[in-house]
Amino acid sequence: MTAENPSLRPWRDIERRKCRQIMVGDVPVGGDAPITVQTMTNTLTSDAKATIEQIRRCEEAGVDIIRVSCPDVESTTALKQIVRASNVPIVADIHFHYKRGIEAAEAGAACLRINPGNIGSSARVREVIDAAKANGCAIRIGVNAGSLEKDLLEKYGEPCPEALVESALDHIKILQDHDFHEYKVAVKASDVFLAVAAYMQLADAVDCPLHVGITEAGGLIGGTVKSSIGIGNLLWAGVGDTIRVSLSAEPEEEVRVGYEMLKALGLRTRGVRVVSCPSCARQGFDVIRTVQKLEERLQHIRTPLSLSVLGCVVNGPGEARETDIGITGGGKGKHMVYLSGVTDHHVEDENMVDHIVKLVEAKAAEIEAAELALEAAE
Repeated sequence: MTAENPSLRPWRDIERRKCRQIMVGDVPVGGDAPITVQTMTNTLTSDAKATIEQIRRCEEAGVDIIRVSCPDVESTTALKQIVRASNVPIVADIHFHYKRGIEAAEAGAACLRINPGNIGSSARVREVIDAAKANGCAIRIGVNAGSLEKDLLEKYGEPCPEALVESALDHIKILQDHDFHEYKVAVKASDVFLAVAAYMQLADAVDCPLHVGITEAGGLIGGTVKSSIGIGNLLWAGVGDTIRVSLSAEPEEEVRVGYEMLKALGLRTRGVRVVSCPSCARQGFDVIRTVQKLEERLQHIRTPLSLSVLGCVVNGPGEARETDIGITGGGKGKHMVYLSGVTDHHVEDENMVDHIVKLVEAKAAEIEAAELALEAAE
């Protein structure tokens, strides 16, 4: 029997904002669907091989939807091969050239990231929307504080929540006037306070799914902190149906950080949730290096389970009782291993990491087998 899932405790419940659901390829977004994790490739899309290889790494990290840039005809030409090779839906990032949107839809993109007001005349907008309808594409409206329309900047004097929301509503109206309703919206900013305020206002104004993120958040550490504060704040308030953590780091790192956010809030439970101490002079083993090795070697585990790694017996036993597998530091190089919250056996320093990895893999296999048996019985 596994340890109790903390997300099931009533005082941790998060009531998600109610909205309608759309489909991005075969992935539902909004409604009661799980909050999806996205990222964006940074390879040249025209280099299909490199882009597909990067998508594979993101798929291994658990990405649900992935976006690629389509700035030129070489990119939309390569998109056909990329879409065929990808196991997750592809969003084509289109900015100003309406023909790229049409080409991307015809190449098999599941969604177009486009602001309809930026691509020219009503006739051009109609062509892109018709292509999206004909090819089953959703559309993501992507409002960004760094690229607001000139008239809104003149009206408000600076990027502000009201300006971002007005821009979003203007773009939404264009789609609705063309009887297109399969859309989701983002109102991103690099300023946490601005982004959160804009999303909270937009959440009250529309019934569509929201794509949440803090744009240009920074490097792996700084960007993770900013994104956790901004995205975490919104998710805790129930706002957000799909997320992208924007980091100056490899795309698969964005995916991992996204899942850690969702796991911390009990909204998704993919992979191993690690509970570990910051280490101190009481530690019976090198906690920092041990956790680093375990996180690296357990990235392949997709089954939700929990692991505690504590350096001493002060807080260790209490934490270990709440996790599927736990280890606490002991004396003379021997450490106590807990299984399902109960003391089970000792392990020595030199075997510890390999031993814990084997225990986690075995527990994951056990859980998977039980789930398959339950499905078969039903």
